[in-house]
Amino acid sequence: MRTIEWNNGTITLIDQTLLPGEYKIIECKTVSSLCEAIVSLRIRGAPALGAAGGYGVALAAHTSAHTTTATTSTPTTAINTTSFERFMRDLHAAAETIKQTRPTAINLAWGVDRVIAAVRESGTSRIDEAREIALCEAVAIAEEDVQRNKRLSKHGAALFEDGDTVLTHCNAGRLACVDVGTAIGVIRAAVEAGKEISVVSCETRPLNQGSRITTWELMQDEIPVTLIADSAAGSMMREGLIDRVIVGADRITRDAVFNKIGTYTHSVLAKEHDIPFYVAAPISTFDPARLEHDVVIEERDPDELRRINGVMLAPAGAVVYNPAFDATPVENVTAVITEEGVMYPAQPDWWSRIPTS
Repeated sequence: MRTIEWNNGTITLIDQTLLPGEYKIIECKTVSSLCEAIVSLRIRGAPALGAAGGYGVALAAHTSAHTTTATTSTPTTAINTTSFERFMRDLHAAAETIKQTRPTAINLAWGVDRVIAAVRESGTSRIDEAREIALCEAVAIAEEDVQRNKRLSKHGAALFEDGDTVLTHCNAGRLACVDVGTAIGVIRAAVEAGKEISVVSCETRPLNQGSRITTWELMQDEIPVTLIADSAAGSMMREGLIDRVIVGADRITRDAVFNKIGTYTHSVLAKEHDIPFYVAAPISTFDPARLEHDVVIEERDPDELRRINGVMLAPAGAVVYNPAFDATPVENVTAVITEEGVMYPAQPDWWSRIPTS
């Protein structure tokens, strides 16, 4: 199954909080249940969140209580217009609620806005047509994600050499996308091209997406993977045990790459040890309108650091700083791998070569 899908009026997704202990499919029948799934990281990863945003608007359209049924005392056209206006208000309200669940990841808002725009630009004033348009656009976002990640992975695979040991952080595989993956998709494509690639996966504290999800994915694919503590990366680079680093991204501005907290540290270490540092992300992750200082980094529940599976790791009253992401300056990035090809931030005109999504 894909990470997230539309199924008979509901959104079905893999609950990633339960991996690797349990593989479970859950249903989101309301916008509020989808928002809970996003906040709790049952669904996560920039491309997957883009699909979740699109499907969320479609779900809002299909669950809106407003209809175009007329009564005997009011002209049908007037009721249709009034009902449609209320229906669109429902959609816009749902859209804003969904976008606020993960404000740093640009793909979520991109998916939401794209479906809203498709309905608005269609010119329809019929609720049944608007519902169909919303769903068709959401499905298109999901299908396009699969195809763009296949292209992205093929472009990135050319950057790897037979025998490489590659370090990755967090999870940028199938479960971070609708399917295929970005950073892990590149690794998988290199293996499929006949190259022997082994992976070093950082555990990615505090929620351990690297140990729980990335190692699980790679073991499913029978790609050699070694799990390390986040703090072991520098030592391995110094010992010459890492040939390349590849990560995904949640937002890319002209001057920085936003990704899971800890990414910046790996970029500094890679630069110090002259190791290529790659970012794999679709064009939809690029944000031409903002610079690093314009982006608000999400801060998460302090108990993600104080506890793990209900076990106390720190005193209950311990002061905690728990940002979900950090910003890596583009000068630390060797290349950005997209579905349109490989971009090199060291080139002065690199941003102008990026097509609009």
